[in-house]
Amino acid sequence: MTEVIDAAAALPQQRRAGLAKRPAQTNLLALAMLLVIACLVLPPVVTLVQNSLFVMNPDGSHGAFTLDNFTHLVSEKGILASGWKSIQFAALSTLFSLVFGASLAWVVERTDAPHRSLAYLMTVVSLGIPLIIYVPAWLFLLGPVGPFNEFYRNLTGNDGNLFSVNSIAGMVVIETLGWLPMSFLLFAASFRTANAELEEAARMSGAGILTMVLRISIPLAAPAALATGLFIFIKTLQAFDVPKLVGTSAGIKLLTTDIYDDIRAAVPPRVGHASAYSVVLTVLVAGLMYLYSRLSLNASRFATVTGKGFRPRPLPLGRLRWLGGGLIWANCIVVLVLPILTLLWIALTPFVRPVRVAAFKSLTLDNFRVVLGSQGYLELIANTLITAAAAASITMALMVVCGWLVARRLAFHAVTDQLITLPMILPGIVLSVAMMDVALRAPIPLYSTLTIVVIAFVVHFLPFGMRYTYGGVLQIHKELEESAGVCGASPGKILLKVVMPLLWPAIMAGWVFIFLNASRDLSTAIILAGPDTKTIAVAIFDRAVNGELSEVAALGLLWSLLMSTIATVFYLVMKRRGSMVFGL
Repeated sequence: MTEVIDAAAALPQQRRAGLAKRPAQTNLLALAMLLVIACLVLPPVVTLVQNSLFVMNPDGSHGAFTLDNFTHLVSEKGILASGWKSIQFAALSTLFSLVFGASLAWVVERTDAPHRSLAYLMTVVSLGIPLIIYVPAWLFLLGPVGPFNEFYRNLTGNDGNLFSVNSIAGMVVIETLGWLPMSFLLFAASFRTANAELEEAARMSGAGILTMVLRISIPLAAPAALATGLFIFIKTLQAFDVPKLVGTSAGIKLLTTDIYDDIRAAVPPRVGHASAYSVVLTVLVAGLMYLYSRLSLNASRFATVTGKGFRPRPLPLGRLRWLGGGLIWANCIVVLVLPILTLLWIALTPFVRPVRVAAFKSLTLDNFRVVLGSQGYLELIANTLITAAAAASITMALMVVCGWLVARRLAFHAVTDQLITLPMILPGIVLSVAMMDVALRAPIPLYSTLTIVVIAFVVHFLPFGMRYTYGGVLQIHKELEESAGVCGASPGKILLKVVMPLLWPAIMAGWVFIFLNASRDLSTAIILAGPDTKTIAVAIFDRAVNGELSEVAALGLLWSLLMSTIATVFYLVMKRRGSMVFGL
């Protein structure tokens, strides 16, 4: 620091004048970013509240203040039934995701079961495939013509079905399988860093494996279970694709499907009603997010990794290790192999039919030829790649500057951080409703354009981009920027020449995360996309609703292959770039 001060003292008068102007330049930059973030985040929130609290005139303008939209919600039996089913669906999906995810993570991270790396391979591949593609596969597998119900009929001679997929139970099964890879990853991180000495002490004291798991492993994982469970509960409460595709045909409505039906099924669209629904759902999610943050604050009480000889090591299972290996293989088959093979079967058959030997004669590649040769499908792919790439690029460009301002606690850092966090409490379908109204009121035509879809994605993914850049800036010591400043660099040049090169791995990681998630997002784009601006997820949803499952399966398989290739290429680029930056 002494050298830095000496260098500053040796600066000529002109450079000192530049130093005096730098705080003003930084404040101007911070103010500009605050205004940009406010222009992105506040309009949908204000519009949502305004539509729910004011009478909407036929010309779209707002009239007198009213609570009728909320009164109708309370007086209608529908919201109580929808709310109760939403909670049932979210609670059961969360419970089973936690049980199966934690069991698999414990076997993989805490034992010497064989083939443990297979669990991570399954997880990475599964996360690259959109859930909307899995849904048709499980609708076929568990449906009336699926192999499970057909095997039951052949075995018992009964004409009925063993399992009805179009039910709350079917929705829970599909949603649980969709969340299992993420639940496994979240628990794996907790079990990997758990100190094995407590479990070894229990075993040396005569405790069996089951007793040790119940008395030691599960209590130590309690913070991870609570935080993970609350996170999955919030996300399943916001789920739209599974409830709409699986539950609607059986008359099962959830809060998210009610909001969608108020806009798309009602004539004229009940915007005020949908906005009131959205406000209720947002308040519920906001309360759960607050509870999640409180739970995360107390997690340090369960720390077991200290400076006293921490040594993670697997627990020998003896003869039971092959049972653990069987659990890993069963999970891989159920979560990944069965859906992929089912999609392949549906894509190769000219129409959906049971899996029988006689049907192999009719297998054809026509569905793949239709998808690859159709101009409409190529436009869908182009729309998706453009919107996902634009949303990821704009979001990360904004968050590089905002992450630096917030991490360095510069001007307006607190209010900027709060504004960026605000979209976290808006479910995708709620944001879609609000952005639709913003687009209709905009002075330039935005509705049903790719531009409004990109803006909605940017707003939706701002909090995620912020976490990447904020954490990356904290790892860069401030003295590098101070040295550049003393040498006369402006705030913009410091960002470009000092911060961004060192932040590049975090920027790329955030870009890939947003790109992959935007390309598979359905709920944010479902109401905003027009006939010519649909994304792949919206097109798959529309075709699945219309029963075009064969083309959906072919499209889903090709799209998953493309996304997996892109993810692999970016992973290799990021790894090489990280090695160049840090010399590893």
